[in-house]
Amino acid sequence: MGQLAVGEAFGLLEELVEAETELFVAIVVLAGLTGAAAIVYRWLRQSNGERFKQLLADKQAVVVLMHPNPDPDAMASATAVAALAEQLDTEVTIQYPGQIRHQENRAFRTVLDLELDNIDHVTDLAAEAVILVDHNTPRGFTGAEGILPLAVVDHHPGEGTGELFTDVRTDYGSCSSIVAEYFEDIGAVPVPAEQHASETGSRYVLPSSAATGLLYGILSDTKNLTVGAAAVDFEAASYLYPGVDQDRLDRIANPEVDAEVLEIKARAIAGRQIKGSFAVCDVGPVSNADAIPQAADEIIRLEGVTAVVIAGEKDGTIHLSGRSRDDRVHMGRVLESVTEDISNASAGGHARMGGGQIAPQPQLSDGGEPIADNSLKRDVLIERLFSSMSGDV
Repeated sequence: MGQLAVGEAFGLLEELVEAETELFVAIVVLAGLTGAAAIVYRWLRQSNGERFKQLLADKQAVVVLMHPNPDPDAMASATAVAALAEQLDTEVTIQYPGQIRHQENRAFRTVLDLELDNIDHVTDLAAEAVILVDHNTPRGFTGAEGILPLAVVDHHPGEGTGELFTDVRTDYGSCSSIVAEYFEDIGAVPVPAEQHASETGSRYVLPSSAATGLLYGILSDTKNLTVGAAAVDFEAASYLYPGVDQDRLDRIANPEVDAEVLEIKARAIAGRQIKGSFAVCDVGPVSNADAIPQAADEIIRLEGVTAVVIAGEKDGTIHLSGRSRDDRVHMGRVLESVTEDISNASAGGHARMGGGQIAPQPQLSDGGEPIADNSLKRDVLIERLFSSMSGDV
């Protein structure tokens, strides 16, 4: 086309734009919307694992935050997310409030040689981008309420959401199953304990330590796939199995038992109060609060007991742990109903298990010194627990 023809073409285009400005703008806008729609369509067609991978890849640094006093499911989920982030060249730090004291939890951390960073304040967070695993609302440290997490991955009921990514599946038995599914979504290969990752020939891998942790996370949260497990938990376990280190798994599953745990279990058995098929026991002061849920696990196995709540006190705080195998008793709701009108209390959980805390309510003595006095007396608490399990509150 000659220069004159080109000039005429541009002239005609200019006249068209001037004559049909609104039409021209509409075409441009429509084209833009079509492009945006195509992007959204591609995003929606991606699996959760692919979207989560892209989220990690887009960040230079992230914090994977666990709930207070993390259990194997939380630790496994966090370390697996960290393993994926490292393959995407994203700097990652795993952090948690509280303590890791339960012998099973300590064994899990030690055997898998986990690097976990304890925090007390929001300023301790190692990065601005925070990913919550195994809980959906930040808690347990000063300033937690001000955090807007980038992403939430959880299997517990709750209202917490992530700014860019929320995946809460209450029908899954463990958070570990969700994270394992992410790796399967992106075609990651579980690496056997005796094999090097490079030998798999895969772009993405699931290290043996992470696979072992995730399997134990599933087993611990579903009582070896017997309580609260769904088909997806079995499928996740099957996917993880080739990468599991059997020796490490055995060492985690069979740690030495703390003497106090046995004593608290004995107190719970001897001091339990029974009404119908429901049991409640106040084991009194404890130095290891993790012994309380272990006592609940023991009592629920007793013949004739279908629901149980154990109460114990550490440093002025009453800890509650409940278990249920009774379809009439949703344990999470039981503990919520008992503590809902207490300002210094929190509780929740699943149908089969739940937990809660009643923190000391500060008061002043005659000399002006602070003293601790729980707002709910223990005998009243026990009666309310029985009433709630019976459906009377």
